Amino acid sequence: MNKKEKSEKILNIIKDYKNSSNKDLALAMDHLQEDFEFTKNLVLKGTEQIDKIEMTYNMVLKEYQKRMKPNDNR
Repeated sequence: MNKKEKSEKILNIIKDYKNSSNKDLALAMDHLQEDFEFTKNLVLKGTEQIDKIEMTYNMVLKEYQKRMKPNDNR
């Protein structure tokens, strides 16, 4: 079963979970767990990147503000 076929099967299991077999439910849960972990890791990496950008911006802003205070001309 290729990736597309597996995804379609899992979507069908989720749509009709009340009538799906335990084996199918386990397959869907495994897939959902993998997808959850993948997505969680992406979010964490994105959050780290945002934090680094914010720190860098604040560092540059602080230097800019220091330079502008004494003579207040650009």
